[in-house]
Amino acid sequence: MTRRRQREGGQATVEVALLLPLLALLLLAVVQVGLVVRDQVLVTHAAREAARAAAVDPQAAVAREGAEDAARLDPDRLTAELSGSTDPGGRLTVTIRYRSPTAVPLIGPLLGDRTLVAEATMRVE
Repeated sequence: MTRRRQREGGQATVEVALLLPLLALLLLAVVQVGLVVRDQVLVTHAAREAARAAAVDPQAAVAREGAEDAARLDPDRLTAELSGSTDPGGRLTVTIRYRSPTAVPLIGPLLGDRTLVAEATMRVE
């Protein structure tokens, strides 16, 4: 009876050794998804702030500066586009695009960078 328990203990060790790399990959994937979701929330916030800035001064440079100031995103990966009316009372839409880096080991190179997009519309003052 004791010999049988010893063999089963070795089997459990082998099963854990086989599953541990898969669990580690799953954990790394969850971390990467969390980072991309965080970046999406920051991009949405940056779009709102860029729209607020552009509502006062409807220029692409002002919108981009508002987006950069609003969120801790890499400015080299960020673009801002304006569309709509720039006349007072008109609606101005700001589109922010951000290339989110996927830098988590093992998972990041498999996914590649993701482009995140957010829009915000405000009335021009």
